[in-house]
Amino acid sequence: MITLRRYTPADKDCWDNFVKRSKNGTFLLNRDYMDYHSDRFTDFSLMIYRDERLYALLPACSRDEEWVSHAGLTYGGMVADDKCTAAETLEIFSLLRTFLTESGFRRMVYSPTPYIYHTLPSEEDLYALFREGATLSTRKIASVVCRENRLKWRNIRKSGIRKAKRLGITVDGGDDFPGFWKVLEDNLKGKYGAAPVHTLGEIMRLHSQFPENIRLHTASLNGITVAGVLVYATPEVAHCQYISASEVGKRDGALDLLFHHLLDDVYKDVRYFDFGTSNEDEGRYLNESLIYQKEGFGGRAVCYDTYTLSLAD
Repeated sequence: MITLRRYTPADKDCWDNFVKRSKNGTFLLNRDYMDYHSDRFTDFSLMIYRDERLYALLPACSRDEEWVSHAGLTYGGMVADDKCTAAETLEIFSLLRTFLTESGFRRMVYSPTPYIYHTLPSEEDLYALFREGATLSTRKIASVVCRENRLKWRNIRKSGIRKAKRLGITVDGGDDFPGFWKVLEDNLKGKYGAAPVHTLGEIMRLHSQFPENIRLHTASLNGITVAGVLVYATPEVAHCQYISASEVGKRDGALDLLFHHLLDDVYKDVRYFDFGTSNEDEGRYLNESLIYQKEGFGGRAVCYDTYTLSLAD
């Protein structure tokens, strides 16, 4: 017998322990990470039990009449362990549809965890979404390097490495969060009139809670940070959460040298290196100059998708 119930703060340890042993959960689905912005989102996460044993998790929040998994995260979806089967996932999603409808929701918005993060195949939820009639509503392209089959870098990236070395740029100071955040904020404000998703205070607090998972790598010239990459490290993936360089860093090839260091040294044993997405407007616009840079390092496409399901039919 499968049952669903809402998560409560009293379930925190149980939730986190399940994420740790799951086949597709990452530290982003740990409650300490999920709840850092709890003031901005109304949590509506669910816990799924089979015969009174915790069987799966559904991290989510409510947004008006939508149940969203999860509006504050890059990905969410059903978190499962190696006991999860396709047939039982179909049953879970059928029960989920009824549960959400009875809870007053009119639409489900679902962003599954991309396959590169899975330690075991874990796409039972995608099949269940198909069976329930969900439609693909967002598709963003991330540029990913696969360790087992790395491509050669474009000459322009190799030239940037040589230039950075010649000019004396050094890499991996790693602790200048304020310096990097200034570079990042200046770039986002100048290009898009935007700000980082995280404030400096938030990212430093998250780094203190997850020091092995949230790691800053910087490039410096004469002791000043001119470029940086904030990496979210998980067992299968080193994901670039933020990439930015100052005008000096861009001119002098700082990111080329920094990525060379990350790919060849720091994360050489991680299966996937994810440069992140290059889209706007829910994936309908491709920033070709941005993805050209990432593809120059050997990155090729992995999709970050979102599905929607009407619950009113």
